[in-house]
Amino acid sequence: MDLEFSKEELAFRDEVRSFAQQKLPAEIREKVDQGRPLTKEDQVRWQKLLADKGWIAPNWPLQWGGTGWTPTQMYLFDDELGAAGAPPVIPFGLKMVGPVIYTFGSEEQKQRFLPDIVSSNVWWCQGYSEPGSGSDLASLSTRAVRDGDHYVVNGIKAWTTLAQHADWIFCLVRTDPNAKKQQGISFLLIDMKSPGVTVHPVITMEGDHEVNETHFEDVRVPVANRIGEENQGWTYAKYLLTHERTSIANVGAIKRTFARVKREAAKVTSGDGTLLDSPVFARKLADVAIQITALEYTMLRILSQVARGGAPGAESSLLKVRGTEIQQSITELLMEAGGYYSMPFVAEHGKAIGPEFTARAAANYFNYRKVTIYGGSSEVQKNIMSKAVLGL
Repeated sequence: MDLEFSKEELAFRDEVRSFAQQKLPAEIREKVDQGRPLTKEDQVRWQKLLADKGWIAPNWPLQWGGTGWTPTQMYLFDDELGAAGAPPVIPFGLKMVGPVIYTFGSEEQKQRFLPDIVSSNVWWCQGYSEPGSGSDLASLSTRAVRDGDHYVVNGIKAWTTLAQHADWIFCLVRTDPNAKKQQGISFLLIDMKSPGVTVHPVITMEGDHEVNETHFEDVRVPVANRIGEENQGWTYAKYLLTHERTSIANVGAIKRTFARVKREAAKVTSGDGTLLDSPVFARKLADVAIQITALEYTMLRILSQVARGGAPGAESSLLKVRGTEIQQSITELLMEAGGYYSMPFVAEHGKAIGPEFTARAAANYFNYRKVTIYGGSSEVQKNIMSKAVLGL
């Protein structure tokens, strides 16, 4: 295993770094650094800048707008953008349904959907979880009943992130209620403007409108919008989840946020020095720094394996578990650095009571409680690793 980057790879890294410095709008970088929500316009603006460069979908096939990069280049690309404070692309189209369509979709579906996804002209959301089916996703109950050339869909999808902006939703629906849980499920693409689709906001505990419940009442969906074979949707869902879990561990963004924690802690008085001089806080910082280094080298080991022709399996679960736990630890450290001022009280006009960084400290702390749940909870990921690696 060679963990050293070649001269060509280092030159590529510098090219990405220069692009981010020159093209990433300062106001978007500032929002990311402060943990403030981005608007739809912010996201689309940045994604179109990437699209203009030809870098919006690096893992896609060349014929659909991919770059042909090596796994190492894709890692360096994500790492540099995260380190620059760039927001991650909205994953639902580019990293989730897009790969499913170009892998399992018909030629007609590819021609219809992929160009708009890669150009960020269409916003997608995900319809997987339900009020009674989250980590046990195979127990979903949203029904799709065949009626000629259409399915009639009824049910509720929960936690549909940013569905208030979405033009389309990809859904897992039950098309054979008599089959076993993982069977009898199909993968449908549904136009959010279809009659019978309603989006109900869910305001999360930090006060943001990020997630929703999406209701389907006698929604007619063309059979032509089904991906692959009927009742085989679970196969496509597992493929999609592997892409989602791997992308959650954004090492570059984690390192940038961790550096911010240290900068802010250096401004906080503690005893005769700053919070960085506190042995207790310094030990917590050192522990997280070690975890970040271990995560980064795990990513590099996986890249080395992929470069030799392998493919990530249980490793995607490992990255998901450790990456999300580290993200939570960092939000906890920022809360601790702010002390009393990090309590969820905000003065007039959104200004922090104390240091500026505390304005969103509590909100981000609360928001990041979710990261060990979405994409498959940590408990589920540990079961996957136990079975795949230990044979338990």
